[in-house]
This record gives sequence, structure tokens and C-alpha cells, in this order.
Amino acid sequence: MRLTALLLLCLPALAHGLAADRDQPITIEADKATFKEKEGVSLYEGNVYLTQGTLKLHGDTMTVYTKDDHIEKAVLTGAPATAVQRPDGQDIDQHAEAQRMEYQAAGGLMTLLGAARVWQTDGKELRSEKIIYDITKNTANAGSSTGGDRVHITLQPKPKEPQASEPASASAPASAPAPVREPAPAKETAP
Repeated sequence: MRLTALLLLCLPALAHGLAADRDQPITIEADKATFKEKEGVSLYEGNVYLTQGTLKLHGDTMTVYTKDDHIEKAVLTGAPATAVQRPDGQDIDQHAEAQRMEYQAAGGLMTLLGAARVWQTDGKELRSEKIIYDITKNTANAGSSTGGDRVHITLQPKPKEPQASEPASASAPASAPAPVREPAPAKETAP
């Protein structure tokens, strides 16, 4: 059971989310769980869900490898495996999906393999067969050096702000009408 407690304490490192997430309880649901403490492996199988604050992971299997009471690697697989979390300082969620998500604790690297996709609810998106995210440096590397893997990025334009020269919209309240002036009486001129 010591391995289970360690797993629950260390899994929040999978992503940089809200700082408050780290203080939230972790809930794991699966059809089956196997703990091999001597080998340093715990395996969760069948419709695996992990939730901690805004962090939500889902996959078919999740395997966690530990050594000397520290997580070395966590692997989530699925068709696809998915992750959602609200990053600090943002009001939109970050989503990720891939056939395999692998977290290397020592290097702070998250590797997404197989139909990898990272996107935000505001429409920004990165797709590739392989995406490596360096959590410590907050950098991403997509594609492969051997070619054949295309990287796809989608960025949404900023909404236009009305310019000062544009007429006010019809829904703007009408201003009070200008007062009507009577024409000045005509002056009579002497012949």
C-alpha cells in the first residue's frame, strides 16, 4: 500500500495546472488494479479515470513505475488516452489526447505518441504523431527528425474591436433629439 500512497502524492506532476490542484484529493477509478510493490509497478486497467482538482485523465490502462519510492515513469494508453486541466492564470482548459501518454519524472518530460493532439478551448491546436512537452521549461517539440510526420497548428484570430470611425450599432440607445428651432422672423427692409 505504500506504493499506492506514493502514486497518489506524485501524479499531480503530470501537468502544470492550477496550484490548488496539488492540494486536492486524487480519485482513481478502474475496472482492475494490480500492485507489484517489489517490482515497483502498479497497473490500472479498464476505463481508467484519474481526477485531482481540474486535472482529469482517462485511458484504457495506466502503469506507474517507481524506484526507491520515487516515480520514474507513468504511462497512460487509450484509444485515445485523454487529459484535461486548467493551467494557472488562465480561464480556459488545456486538453491533450494520444494513443500513449508517457511522463518521465526525472526530466520533467511528457511525451504524447500516436495521433497526438494538444488544444485549448479557445481554438488553439497542435497536432502531430509525436509531441514532447518539457514541463520544466514550458517548451514543446512536435514532429520527427526523419520526416513523414507533418505538424499541424491552428491559431484563431483575435476578434476585431469596433473602431472609433464605425457607426454605432442599431442597438445603441438613441440620444435625445435636438430641440427644434423656429425660424427667426424675417426683417423688413425699407424700400
